[in-house]
Amino acid sequence: MGDARRYHPLPSPFPMKRGGELHGARVAFETWGQLDEAKSNALLILTGLSPSAHATSNDEDPSDGWWEAMIGPGRAIDTSKYYVICVNSLGSDKGSTCPASIDPATGEAYRLTFPELSLEDVANAAHSAVSALGITQLDCLVGCSMGGMSALAYMALHPGSARRHISVDTAPQAQPFAIAIRSLQREAIRLDPNWNNGQYDDDHYPEHGMSIARKLGVITYRSAMEWNGRFARIRLEPEDREGEPFGFEFQVESYLEGHARRFTRTFDPNSYLYLSRASDWFDIAEHGQGSVEKGLARIKLEEALVIGVSTDILFPLEQQEQIATGLRNTGVRVEFVALDSPQGHDAFLVDIENYSRAIGGFLAR
Repeated sequence: MGDARRYHPLPSPFPMKRGGELHGARVAFETWGQLDEAKSNALLILTGLSPSAHATSNDEDPSDGWWEAMIGPGRAIDTSKYYVICVNSLGSDKGSTCPASIDPATGEAYRLTFPELSLEDVANAAHSAVSALGITQLDCLVGCSMGGMSALAYMALHPGSARRHISVDTAPQAQPFAIAIRSLQREAIRLDPNWNNGQYDDDHYPEHGMSIARKLGVITYRSAMEWNGRFARIRLEPEDREGEPFGFEFQVESYLEGHARRFTRTFDPNSYLYLSRASDWFDIAEHGQGSVEKGLARIKLEEALVIGVSTDILFPLEQQEQIATGLRNTGVRVEFVALDSPQGHDAFLVDIENYSRAIGGFLAR
C-alpha cells in the first residue's frame, strides 16, 4: 500500500485557543477529484476522533478508506463532481502534529507538554490547509461525529467559509453521558501503570488501558438492539473460553476483545487523551455569549443537511434536532433526516445505503 497523504505546514507560531502555541506544526490531508477553475467545487470532510485522512481509496493508496462506499465516482460524495478534501485532525497521530510529534524546542516528543487542544484548534488548522489550496469558500463542509463539532467550530470561527453543510451524528456541545464515557476511557488509560504519566514506549505500552478504553467506546458506538441481534446470549464453545476465573464466556466478550486488540497499537494513547478531552470541552455556546442558539447563529450558510439516528446514545437525536432548529432559525434551508438504523452512533459507517441516499440526494441538488 502506498501513502497518499499531503502535508500542510501551519503558520508558525500556531496559537492554541486554551493557551500555548505550536512551532513548525502541520496537518495531513488527502484529496480526490479535480478542483475546478473557479475553485468552487471543494468539499471538506472532518473526521471522528480516530480516523485518518484516508477516507477512500485512490491511485497512491488503493487500500479501502474509512468511508470507502460513500466517496468516489458516481457515489453519494461524487469525486467526478467534487474536489474532496479530508484533513486529519490536529492532535491525531495519523500524520498531523500531535503529542507523539517531536517538539522542535527540545528535540523530544511533546507527550504531555503538548498544549491543551480544542476542537477550535482542529478547525483552524483545517481552515489553514483549505486556504492554502486557494479555496475561499467550500461548496460543502461535511462533519462526522467529533468532526461534526469541529465543523461547527470551523463555520463559527470563519462565517461564510462554506456554502452548504452536512452534519452527521454530532452535537452542538458535549452532554454529561458522553463526557462520562470519555472520562472513563481516559481513566482506563491513565491508570494503566505503563502509561507512566505519558512516558510510555513500545516495550512499556498502556495496552490494557487502551483496550478498556476502546471497548467502552465500541459499546456506546452501537445500540442494545444491535448487540441483542448479533450476539444474544450465545456462549463461546468450551474450548474457546478462557481458562481462568471470570474469563470470557460469551461471544460478545470475545468480539470486544478482538476489536480492542486490533485498535490498541494503531492510535497513540496521548493523542487519544487530548482529542477525547477536546471533544468534552466543545460547546458552540462559547461562540454565542453562552447560548447554543446564538452560537449557531454565527454560522452563515445557504443550506444544510442534518442527519441523526434514533439509536445513537452517544450523540442523541435531540442534539441533531437542536442543530437543525438553530440553523433553520437563522434562515438556513435545512433538511433534517432521522434514521432508524439499529447500529447506533456507528450507523454512518455501516448503514451506507440510507446515509448515501440522504447525502447523495442533498448534494445532487
